[in-house]
Amino acid sequence: MGDARVMVFAPAPQLTVTIEQQHNQPELHVHPGGQGIWQARMITSLGAEVTLCTAVGGEVGRVLKPLLDFKGVQLRTVPRESGSGWYVHDRRNGKRQELAEQPGAPFTRHELDELYNLALAEGLRAGNAILSGPAHPSVIRPDVYGRLAHDLKAHGCRVIADLSGDHLKAVLEAGLHVVKVSHEELLRDGMIKDASEKSLTEALVKLHSDGAEAALLSRADAGALALFNEQIYKVAIPKLSIADHRGAGDSMTAGVAAVLAKGGEMTQAVRTGAAAGALNVTRHGLGTGHLDAVQVLTERVKITPLKKAT
Repeated sequence: MGDARVMVFAPAPQLTVTIEQQHNQPELHVHPGGQGIWQARMITSLGAEVTLCTAVGGEVGRVLKPLLDFKGVQLRTVPRESGSGWYVHDRRNGKRQELAEQPGAPFTRHELDELYNLALAEGLRAGNAILSGPAHPSVIRPDVYGRLAHDLKAHGCRVIADLSGDHLKAVLEAGLHVVKVSHEELLRDGMIKDASEKSLTEALVKLHSDGAEAALLSRADAGALALFNEQIYKVAIPKLSIADHRGAGDSMTAGVAAVLAKGGEMTQAVRTGAAAGALNVTRHGLGTGHLDAVQVLTERVKITPLKKAT
């Protein structure tokens, strides 16, 4: 386990406050959140270790920082002048209602310099890196991701990105090993015209030609599509009852990273990622799941070749 490590670049974590109903009484849950945090949690569940590179600040940051120091994670932080992001959700009626949120202020030049140097050093030390996105694209510039992807890959680090929009374009221009994106993000950003299989496979080919050696495309409960080894595959995931659909894509990325960090092949990485994503929707805690359950579900993931990536 000590040899399998992933650096997770999570520049802007959030303090998440959720109100739930338990036995006719309101119950308050306070956790660290954000894409990179959920990915880090799932990676540790799958038997790899994480170096979490992040930045926190302000009153929210003082509450958030100790919550980030969970088992299996080596926490490396940069102090911020402004406050960290947060959100408050009410789920007492069984649905998620956003009461208030703040993604955090944009990074200053000095903060970016410190965080970049930290992530570069730790990424090269780990040999595997996930570049995760902020809660809002205004928090950190896309070029930071592009430079980091380029420098990490140029010096032998395996780079996996779970990004969208201009941040995705920046890492593709730099070149990297694996990109994961959802079809909702591609639709939102105008990168596909519809969610047909034809449009999605064409998008995978473009992601590959633009700079990703392998590409994964999640499609909610419709299963995923994957391109690796110059072949496009359909990934059929087990159908499970949904408690919370959020975080499935992040768990998929985490599963891929954990397997690759442990020396596994891409086929097994995709199968494990799909299983981790499927399991995540059965739980209210994002980025959570037991290793044994993921292993059992991995055996039920079917990968079917569709066509050559030409």
